[in-house]
Amino acid sequence: MPRPCALATPPYDPLPGSAVPLSHVEAGGRGDRPPLVLLHGLFGSRGNFQTVAKALVRRGSGKVLTLDARNHGGSPHSPLMTYEAMSLDVQHLLTRLGITKCILLGHSMGGKTAMTLALQRPDLVERLISVDVSPVSTAPVSEFSAYVSAMKSVKIPDGLSRSAARQLADDQLRPVVQLPQLRQFLLTNLVEMEGRYVWRVNLEAISNHLADIMNFPVFHKPYPGPALFLGGSNSPYISSKDYPEIQRLFPKADVQYIEGAGHIVHQDKFEEFIAAVLNFLPPP
Repeated sequence: MPRPCALATPPYDPLPGSAVPLSHVEAGGRGDRPPLVLLHGLFGSRGNFQTVAKALVRRGSGKVLTLDARNHGGSPHSPLMTYEAMSLDVQHLLTRLGITKCILLGHSMGGKTAMTLALQRPDLVERLISVDVSPVSTAPVSEFSAYVSAMKSVKIPDGLSRSAARQLADDQLRPVVQLPQLRQFLLTNLVEMEGRYVWRVNLEAISNHLADIMNFPVFHKPYPGPALFLGGSNSPYISSKDYPEIQRLFPKADVQYIEGAGHIVHQDKFEEFIAAVLNFLPPP
């Protein structure tokens, strides 16, 4: 009898308020340029930015760090999933690696974490790039709630091959998650552990904090450094109605759109995305 797909349990955070040690990979770049830190979106992992990191280093950036957020990828699980908590995780990693100033780039949820960190600790952030997200409430919680429920209800018998397990999970997700690209993205989180297929994302913490993830914390003091809001022209996530709030919190912000890109800008228009990022980096 197939059992529900269990949750993977990387080392658990015993103190809900404490920072968790983030899993990360470093791509060596030029030592005379500030390091870049890339933060992925909800249900993603540092692998989403692997080709971006390589391309940036190849084209002369400083070293590039790709991280797994708490409750994602190889990072520990914690019941807490707020932007303040995720920002603290990144701050702790920067301290651990001896990084006193960096360029932060975040996509979607990662963009909101990057903005939170820049607003809390502007001294750590040389400049900021927010990819297809504004410092406002985003998509309705209900849509993501349905994805979490669908993932929780996936049932896979033990002993299946990886491809058969993925196909079965894909079939079970299809009624709720209609877009094939989105299903493929969610399925990157299906991993085999000790002969069983499990979700490596902490679905419980994500579902309990969906409202926090879709919202944005309240800040009064603006971030004084340069900021780039880089949206996809086909995506609704950075709209003109967000401009006043972007301007209030990020007075030096520049808003740009990449023509023909949807929400996952770096995937849809890779070359244009890399060019826009390199163009925004400080001159050598």
